[in-house]
Amino acid sequence: QVQLVESGGGLVQAGGSLRLSCADSGRTFSASTMGWFRQAPGKEREFVAYINWTGGGTYYAESVKGRFTISRDNAKNTVYLEMNSLKPEDTAVYYCAAASASYGSTRAGHYRYWGQGTQVTVSS
Repeated sequence: QVQLVESGGGLVQAGGSLRLSCADSGRTFSASTMGWFRQAPGKEREFVAYINWTGGGTYYAESVKGRFTISRDNAKNTVYLEMNSLKPEDTAVYYCAAASASYGSTRAGHYRYWGQGTQVTVSS
């Protein structure tokens, strides 16, 4: 059974940092693209970043480029999202997602498996 479990969310002041983790079990983690999405209250889920199976290909939403870094450790079946210079508008539930394909996409529909989400709150 596939399971994605996020951790690392919390409350932080503007300008601060958080590191999210997503542990993947029950599937071939290393062969898949992994992504992070987020959903703020009253808004649709939006793409944040993805990383391909080798870890050599990454892509970011414009709103987080230069502040967030996605990485993965295939030996640990874990993907990370390092978030720096956080802003109040980064407040959302952050979701980890796994695609069955080895290539990435900004579309949520590309990802087959989803975690339960972890809350990130940035105070001003």
